[in-house]
Amino acid sequence: MAPPILKLDGIFLSFGGTPLLAGANLQVEPGDKICLVGRNGSGKSTLLKIAAGIVEAQSGEVFRHPSSTVRYLEQAPDFAGFKTVQAYAEAGLGPGDDPYRVTYLLSHLGLTGEEDPKNLSGGEARRAALARVMAPEPDILLLDEPTNHLDLPTIEWLEGELQKSRSALVLISHDRRFLEKVSTATVWLDRGLSRRLDRGFAHFEAWRDQVLEAEELEQHKLGKAIEREEHWLRYGVTARRKRNMRRLGELQTMRSQHRGHKGPQGTVQAAVSDAQESGKLVIEAEKITKTFGDRQIVAPFSIRVHRGDCIGLVGPNGAGKTTLLKMLTGQFSPDSGTVKLGTNLEIATLDQKREDLNLEDTLAHYLTDGRGENLLVNGEQRHVTGYMKEFLFQPEQARTPIKNLSGGERARLMLARILARPTNLLILDEPTNDLDLETLDLLQEIVAGFPGTVILVSHDRDFLDRTVTSTIAPAVPDAPDGRWIEYAGGYSDMLAQRKGAMEERKKIEKAAEKPKAESAASVADVSKGKGKLSYKQKFALETLPKEMAKAEAEIARREEKMTDPDLFSKDTATFNRLAAEMEKLRDSLTRMEEEWLELEMLREELEG
Repeated sequence: MAPPILKLDGIFLSFGGTPLLAGANLQVEPGDKICLVGRNGSGKSTLLKIAAGIVEAQSGEVFRHPSSTVRYLEQAPDFAGFKTVQAYAEAGLGPGDDPYRVTYLLSHLGLTGEEDPKNLSGGEARRAALARVMAPEPDILLLDEPTNHLDLPTIEWLEGELQKSRSALVLISHDRRFLEKVSTATVWLDRGLSRRLDRGFAHFEAWRDQVLEAEELEQHKLGKAIEREEHWLRYGVTARRKRNMRRLGELQTMRSQHRGHKGPQGTVQAAVSDAQESGKLVIEAEKITKTFGDRQIVAPFSIRVHRGDCIGLVGPNGAGKTTLLKMLTGQFSPDSGTVKLGTNLEIATLDQKREDLNLEDTLAHYLTDGRGENLLVNGEQRHVTGYMKEFLFQPEQARTPIKNLSGGERARLMLARILARPTNLLILDEPTNDLDLETLDLLQEIVAGFPGTVILVSHDRDFLDRTVTSTIAPAVPDAPDGRWIEYAGGYSDMLAQRKGAMEERKKIEKAAEKPKAESAASVADVSKGKGKLSYKQKFALETLPKEMAKAEAEIARREEKMTDPDLFSKDTATFNRLAAEMEKLRDSLTRMEEEWLELEMLREELEG
């Protein structure tokens, strides 16, 4: 076993009251890929900051190998003094580090390097910070929520980059799929203590349940032992005569252990408040479009959303997911086409920017809208502190300003407010950002069991697979052109169906493949001195326009069929066949246009 390059031993930290960390340990060896998991507020980020040397523990030992380099991903990067993102990222390099790494990382993270740091969005700032900490390829890389605000292609790229990195890695993330693919060891922070599993996150939840079951059994055994000792104390002959002090001392110790045991933090218990049932047809969009400047965000797109549907929108950042979502819910008007909303809709929205939060508000004021100490949940008056407990907030936090909450706690607070209000249409824009895994589980259960309709935007593949009934994605994933397609099922189903459509297209192309040398051979005749168009060339010049018009009509006919929003769910094979045929026709049309242009230029040359 290699000696550790980072070791935290017996770390204790308290901000008054219950200690946040009460003897936590963390050991990192070269090449480790460790995920740090635990509830929001369990001290994960604090432990990472102690490892980075940003926060000092009140007691415990911290060892960093003198020759090891450490980089920590800042949640709020400081760009002061830097004119460009490139300069900011290069400032993280050490002597002998390759500056090309900065350019490489920035390009894959969707930045040019020329951006002014003052104008960056929160997501762009996170990407710049990622480039800065990854560029030096440090011995130890500490990443706190690195996937927040990244789109799916970038997350998948980052997975591969971290898997092949020589850096030892300690990361915090809510993205299950990301943790499963990157981690090889798991450290669970729970009630101030840490436990380590030398296997990746895929094995964590089963192991955690075993640990909690064993702990519950031990507490049960301890309770029985206390009962036996108390019986001895009251009725044992030896006890009455001698008062065995050793056994009395042991009993007191057992009682203290039993009273002082803190069970695992409770789970969030919540359900959506019932609203009046909406109409069967919730949203009907017919050939809607949207263009910003010269860029088409949404090409003609049609969909029918029925009561009970759960629809996910995926795609790269900037593809237009939020724009499409706002068009479907009536917040944006389409440039053309129509959107009709159903009857009796009660809409609740969780916005990715958390714009609904006034940071100066207290938790109680936010949940009750300033209407005293009570709120109405499912037609029942509830005291705000009792309702807060269901979302793992303590009663003493009722007067706490929202600005003092962590990102995960703010997300949980917004969720608590949304679920208290009657709704039959949930709009969730990046709902998983900053949520801990247990609250994510709750959200999945709520969405999966919601009797109304849900439309959500997410980059969390596991969350999509567990919740949605259909997925809307760009027709061209790598270079969105405004065309969107609805696929049945979750994210993994969408990938499988795309693969099936591509295979179907290849079969059609192979079956229809014809020699392409005729046009080149006929053009070459001119160089042999014929001095005029051949019969074949003349015939092609006359017939190609008709063939091109026919191909355009065939493409339009298939496009018309594919605008049927129910086609994919009813007949996937036909949908895939039409998509493959349409791409084949487009390729054929392009070849005919090129051949006609060559022949027309040749004709003009001969006649000139």
